[in-house]
Amino acid sequence: MRVALDVSAVPDRPVGAGVYTVALARGLAAEPGIDLHLVARRGDERWEGFAPGATVHSVVPPLRPARLAWEQAGAPRLARHLGPICWHGPHYSLPLRAPVPTVVTVHDLTFFDHPEWHERSKVTYFRPMIRAAVSRADAVVCVSAHTAARLRDRLGPDGPVVVVPHGVDHERFRPAAASGPDLEALARHGIVPPFVAFAGTIEPRKNLTSLVAAFARVAPAHPGLRLVLAGGDGWGADAVRDAIAGSGVATRVVRPGYLPDDALVALFRRAAVVAYPSREEGFGLNVLEALACGAPLVTSRGSATEEVAGTAALLADPDDEADLADGLRRLLDDPACAARLRSEGPIRAAEYTWTRSVAGHIEAYRTAVERRGAA
Repeated sequence: MRVALDVSAVPDRPVGAGVYTVALARGLAAEPGIDLHLVARRGDERWEGFAPGATVHSVVPPLRPARLAWEQAGAPRLARHLGPICWHGPHYSLPLRAPVPTVVTVHDLTFFDHPEWHERSKVTYFRPMIRAAVSRADAVVCVSAHTAARLRDRLGPDGPVVVVPHGVDHERFRPAAASGPDLEALARHGIVPPFVAFAGTIEPRKNLTSLVAAFARVAPAHPGLRLVLAGGDGWGADAVRDAIAGSGVATRVVRPGYLPDDALVALFRRAAVVAYPSREEGFGLNVLEALACGAPLVTSRGSATEEVAGTAALLADPDDEADLADGLRRLLDDPACAARLRSEGPIRAAEYTWTRSVAGHIEAYRTAVERRGAA
């Protein structure tokens, strides 16, 4: 099967959906029977290294407005040139008039449910585009059952919806050995244990203002404890900076920015607690990575992250700072509870692999081809 995967939206520093797209490209390129064609931005030379064996077409304009316009004007021509393929848009959109079977990945429905969490220009574009893509696609991939339920409720797609969870790189994300380079990797970024850790883009949906407030509640009983908020600033990061400034514990909050791979793994391994109190996620890849590393985890009740974590994490109401503080306090003060989660996390994470995720996507491609053929 010849598959075209549009990788043009993956930023220079992949997070979340970008990590997913890279892992999917790598897995598909290694899969017997898949002739993978990657559609990349001009000048983006990463993909030969990410996915050896794939054919790379570096034809997409690098700037977002031109890239989105190319998807509708240039992508159908490229699809026609490549032949009878399945075209996969892994980031909410796809060429609406593609001459071949199409699959689109919908990560979450926050553009509809919470437009205030996004830049207005993105909401203006993605709300109608997601609606059109879901209507036109021959199959829709959702990254969790939580997202699939929201999709069916909000948009009512006519075609098949396939739930394909993410995986995790178990070679990288695994519990720490008794000794190793973790502390040195963290020290290079100004991080010293003990600490409560968050990793992800600093944006409104991550609910970090509540995390800062919850940390301020537990900090007096733990004088050496710090809060590490790792990740680059996204839209709306000013609110987090203001929350830190007014928290009374600003000197104990560490903002290292985007962490490279070795430091991110070390952050999860050495954290006293990993906190991921996001109000809404499509999946929550950082939650899965933290579980794989054996981190004691607190995450949000009633969300996709609860679906991912199962019983291997404590759950808190993301809108209740006291409840979140109680979760932090329990893991900081109850060594038996923390030890239980350190043991259960890797067992839970073992259920999620990129091999399984790639296989699920191939089934979605087959579903799309069969549906187009039957139309």
